[in-house]
Amino acid sequence: MNQDVLFSQYLEELTDTITDLDHFNIEKTYEILRQLCIAFRVCKGVTEYYNNAEEERMGCGTVLTCYDSGEETAEVISCRTVLSDIVVADCKAYRAKGVKPWTETERKRIEMVERLMLTVVGRLRACGLVEQATLFDDAGYSNYRFLHSTIDQIGTSGHINQYAFARFNLRHFALINRQLGREVSDLAMRKYIDTIEEAVSPDGIVSRLGGDNFVAVFLKEKLNEVLARFEGIPISYNDGDRVMISSRAGIFLIPDDFYYYQPEDIMDRVTGAYNAAWRGDTGDIVYASEELMAEKDRFMQIRAQFPVGLKNREFLVFYQPKINLKDNSIAGAEALSRWYRNGTLMMPTEYISDLEQTMDICKLDFYVLEQVCRDLRRWLDEGRQAVRISVNFSRRHLINLALTESILEVVDRYRIPHELIEIELTETVTDVEFRDLKRVAGALQEAGIYTSVDDFGIGYSSLNLIREIPWNILKVDKNFLPVNENAEGERQNIMFRHVVSMAKEIGLICVAEGVETIGQVNILRKCGCDLAQGFYYDKPLPVKEFEERLDKHFYTNT
Repeated sequence: MNQDVLFSQYLEELTDTITDLDHFNIEKTYEILRQLCIAFRVCKGVTEYYNNAEEERMGCGTVLTCYDSGEETAEVISCRTVLSDIVVADCKAYRAKGVKPWTETERKRIEMVERLMLTVVGRLRACGLVEQATLFDDAGYSNYRFLHSTIDQIGTSGHINQYAFARFNLRHFALINRQLGREVSDLAMRKYIDTIEEAVSPDGIVSRLGGDNFVAVFLKEKLNEVLARFEGIPISYNDGDRVMISSRAGIFLIPDDFYYYQPEDIMDRVTGAYNAAWRGDTGDIVYASEELMAEKDRFMQIRAQFPVGLKNREFLVFYQPKINLKDNSIAGAEALSRWYRNGTLMMPTEYISDLEQTMDICKLDFYVLEQVCRDLRRWLDEGRQAVRISVNFSRRHLINLALTESILEVVDRYRIPHELIEIELTETVTDVEFRDLKRVAGALQEAGIYTSVDDFGIGYSSLNLIREIPWNILKVDKNFLPVNENAEGERQNIMFRHVVSMAKEIGLICVAEGVETIGQVNILRKCGCDLAQGFYYDKPLPVKEFEERLDKHFYTNT
């Protein structure tokens, strides 16, 4: 297609797009301008918008870059106008060095498009749509549109394998926000991002996705400088006060054989690594890999299959007994889910962490609670000796202000005595969630539902957690258990003994989970621990097998 036809076609499309302000689409506009730039050998197209002449002099107006190949420029065609009430707009088209000069016809056509864009800027401003067209957010950070354009420019430059991409968010920034206030914390964030922009310049950028979530694009050779910022640096505020800000990040180092097709190819990979970093499974810095991409595909499959599995009642509830260490009787059990799908029994490790990334985990928790209540009701009706059953509830529930009412609705619908239900809440929470955890535990206790703090000993605020929240039961994580029966002076044995003593002194029932040996059982008894749970006694059991254990009531292996 010759240049005359191309110009007519693009000009018509551009005119239709920018004159329909009711359905103005900046992405479509940019794409047409990008095609025009390529057709007319324009290596960079920019429209600058200033509220007044002083802003123009200082260079602090709004800059809309529709296309930038990154090449060194040799010539510019500029079209400038002063709109009503002293608003200045300037449209510029650049030609790269070494590229054939424009013909007179090409110049006139470029100037025609520039005048059209200046008219559009005036109309957008009059209609309040300038912000929609900008590549920066209200706080001055470059936005996703700018990031998308930058990735595309680098991707089509032929040098993308020289770059790295990092998606990151500021660790515990909600706490900093709460402590310092919005205005001061925004300033601290701006200073922190400035240090990262300094590290990636002049060839990189930092764009904000929203809140305290950002993406950095930089040359691989700058990786160590960027990582140093992610690990944490002190940021000053209020004339000398300082706060340490750090980040968790997913990083994608573009391999040499990477084939670029579209920005989403890169964002998918860096986001997968970021999600792994956010979960904290493998540290605060996670690098993208083919394994992570496979993990993402598996996650998407789990998400797609979960609603069907829930509807078809594919999730089974298994019960792991809790043993009274004084007489080896069954004192309770923990309800644990298993997913029976397509003839295969999936263990929780294969799907729980995926469901935890969404609110789907909350649906599963209530599904398990309902199955537990159904089984308890049947046991009571059959005259079996029912025991207290604990159900795990994710931290995701803490934002639900009606959580206690929802739990009680299920329990009361099956007419289950409240003391037969225990809700396990993990202690691995940030102090931002602490108040919600305290509210939920307190409300459940007032309703007569038992509460337990799960995995005690692996969180950062364990003692504070049991000091301020009125639990009934403390479950000590298996990593905290002693391993050597004959080494009472070992640090781990001493710590465990004092944890049990402290729990009992403040009125908590102490449960040790992950018990695997007779030696551990003997230590637990010496320490005065109340209950034990683990493979030494039983693995999680299908309901029928657990009912057989209930009928026997006692274990005879110790």
